[in-house]
Amino acid sequence: MSETPYTPPKVWTWDQESGGRFSKINRPISGATHEKTLPIGEHPLQLYSLGTPNGMKVTVMLEELLEVGCDAEYDAWLIPIQGDQFGSDFVKINPNSKIPAMMDHSTSPPTRIFESGSILFYLAEKFDTFLPKGQPGRAECMSWLMWQMGSAPYLGGGFGHFYAYAPERWQYPIDRYTMEVKRQLDVLDRNLAERHFLIGDEYTIADMAVYPWYGALVLHDMYGANEFLDAPSYKNVVRWATEIENRPAVKRGIRVNRTWGREEARVPERHSAADFK
Repeated sequence: MSETPYTPPKVWTWDQESGGRFSKINRPISGATHEKTLPIGEHPLQLYSLGTPNGMKVTVMLEELLEVGCDAEYDAWLIPIQGDQFGSDFVKINPNSKIPAMMDHSTSPPTRIFESGSILFYLAEKFDTFLPKGQPGRAECMSWLMWQMGSAPYLGGGFGHFYAYAPERWQYPIDRYTMEVKRQLDVLDRNLAERHFLIGDEYTIADMAVYPWYGALVLHDMYGANEFLDAPSYKNVVRWATEIENRPAVKRGIRVNRTWGREEARVPERHSAADFK
C-alpha cells in the first residue's frame, strides 16, 4: 500500500478539523452545547428530524399510518445536523444527539422515543399495524429490523464515508466496506428472491427501515457508487425497492424534512397534508 502508515498516539486527542465535510456532526463527548428550545405543534406526535435515510424511515411510517386511516397526524420539525442536534431540548429527547427523535404528547407524562428502529416499533405497537401480531412473523419482522439497524453503519459510516466523504480515498477501508456492503446486498437479494417483501407477503416496518438505505443504494446512485457496486445486478432488491417507492405514502414520506434536491421534492417541515401541495 502507498499510504503512509499511521502510528496511534498513546492517548488519542480530538482534532476538530479532522472530520472533513461532516466535522460538526460528531464529537467525543455527549450532552448539550447550547440552550435551544424546540417548537411544539398542534399534534400529539412531534418529530424532530432530517430527511436522511434514518429520518425517512419514520416519515414513511407516519405517512403509511395516515394512508390506512390511523389517527397519526404529526408535526415534523427540521433539525439541521450541523450543531442543532446538540441543543438542550433535543438532547433531552435523545441523549445520543442523533436524528430522528420523537415526543408523543398523548401520554402522561409525554413519551420520548429515539433511535429510528425504536420509533418504528413504538408506532407499530401504538397503532397496531405494520407489525405481525403472531409468531413466527413477528420475530421475523424484528429480526430484519435489527439486521438493518446493525448493518446500515457499514453502508453509511463505513462505505459511504470512505468512498464519498473522506478527505482522501484509501484502498484498504474502501475494499473492506465494499465487501461488506455487497455481502449485505446479496443477503437481501437472496431473501427477496423467495419473498415479495422482507418477511413474505406482508409489508412491515422491516421494509420501511431497509428501503431508505438499500433502496436508495440500488435505485438512486447513493454516494455515486451505483456502477462501482454493480447495484443493478441485485435484481430482486431493485424490484422490491421500486415497488415500495411507488407507494403513495412513501412518495410523501421521503419528501419530509428534505432540504436538498429538486425544490418541488422538498417539504422542510410538515404539519398537515396541505404541506405536500
